Amino acid sequence: MADPKGFLRYDRVDPPKRPRDERVSDWREVYADLDAAERDRAVRTQATRCMDCGIPFCHSGSAGCPLGNLIPEWNDLVRQGDWARAADRLHATNNFPEFTGKLCPAPCEAACVLAISPSSGGPVSIKRVEETIAAHAWESGEVRAQQATVSTGRSVAVVGSGPAGLAAAQQLTRAGHEVTVFERDDRLGGLLRYGIPEFKMEKKVLDRRLAQLREEGTTFVTGCEVGVDVTVEQLRERFDAVVLAVGALRGRDDTSTPGRDLEGIHLAMEYLVPANRECEGDGPSAVRADGKHVVVVGGGDTGADCYGTAIRQGALSVTQLDRYPQPPSTRDDERSPWPTWPYVLRTYPVHEEAGERRFAVAVQRFVGDDEGRVREIELRHVEVRRDPETGNREVVPIGEEIDRLPADLVLLAIGFDGVERMPLLDGLGLSLTGRGTVSCGPDWQTRAPGVFVCGDAHRGASLVVWAIAEGRSAARAVDEYLTGASDLPAPVHPTALPLAV
Repeated sequence: MADPKGFLRYDRVDPPKRPRDERVSDWREVYADLDAAERDRAVRTQATRCMDCGIPFCHSGSAGCPLGNLIPEWNDLVRQGDWARAADRLHATNNFPEFTGKLCPAPCEAACVLAISPSSGGPVSIKRVEETIAAHAWESGEVRAQQATVSTGRSVAVVGSGPAGLAAAQQLTRAGHEVTVFERDDRLGGLLRYGIPEFKMEKKVLDRRLAQLREEGTTFVTGCEVGVDVTVEQLRERFDAVVLAVGALRGRDDTSTPGRDLEGIHLAMEYLVPANRECEGDGPSAVRADGKHVVVVGGGDTGADCYGTAIRQGALSVTQLDRYPQPPSTRDDERSPWPTWPYVLRTYPVHEEAGERRFAVAVQRFVGDDEGRVREIELRHVEVRRDPETGNREVVPIGEEIDRLPADLVLLAIGFDGVERMPLLDGLGLSLTGRGTVSCGPDWQTRAPGVFVCGDAHRGASLVVWAIAEGRSAARAVDEYLTGASDLPAPVHPTALPLAV
């Protein structure tokens, strides 16, 4: 039985961050390393705020956790100090809680009953509890390899080693299949490796989980592009099923703005990938922010990653631009009623470090120097409207005023247009949907027999928690396809099912 008065006795307390001057001078995670005993006491107090609601919206309905994490259960186990059972319940629905505990924006917290009213002290700090359970499990040695007890004699190829591919691979390996993960990059992890900056998740966290997968029997092949280095015919001949977890890495560009062809203007991933490679020890990045005025176009997560990376590289200034007006600091019940994901201003730790954010503005023109390099941008104040007939959004300039910003490096973080064009899809006879994704049926199987899809490749660019949920769901479908039945967990969230196309 949960403590029914816990939320009355304790307010929400977020984890402390390292001092600003310290964290911007290195690439370590921004949060402070607390003594384990102090950390556990603080998190047990926060878990005590959970009321174990009769209808726990944090993991039910369409607004909560896509994985269906058993949040009230492990909150109460943490309250009691039973970390081992809490870790067991956490891993029952989530292969990689240390990833989601660090990277997920926590729709579960937005759907917490304590988020209804500001007077409640704020939602339970579910994400902090989750991360600490995972950390405790690793520190105590409770995270062990789980080898399959029998072999099915069937083989599966997983293309892509991001969170969706890794989740599918782990589930299928544990079901007794021979699983090989193909990754075209030189290191494993997909965007976890080369998209997420070190200050958000240190890569040692990823590496120790990869070591577990290897010990369980999953085979990894890096530096191999399926469809090129391994032909589709070879893939189909060798494997009984294929899982496409290739992500949605085709970056959205801004080709219509005058001056886009100037040097010094890059898509976000053209900047973040080399920066992460530098942290891996591959040498200096060719695209750096040292001593430059940096402008980040785009107000989302990827933009914030660019923002924090530029600060750590020693930028002279960093400015992040968002075409939308500044959101309110609290939930607007008419626009985004509880328990839906709220439309509110989201401030990341990097925004507390340096730089400036500007809202309701858009680039009118990139201005270059005599050598063809960007040196300045012209900004207009804008309003985003929706066309009543087509439903399309239109960015409309407001007034005649033009602002000018110095800009030696411009990073376009304006989203992704879907799956990259690749020989693999052509070889399988698969085309992309209008959303730039790969469609599938209710069994996660594409139009190519025995070929399944999950994660961003199916859903479009989304959250790490969705990637893991879809990887787990697709793994069960593959297991059923190969053996006729499956003991792997079924999707526990009603929306963790293939999207209609």
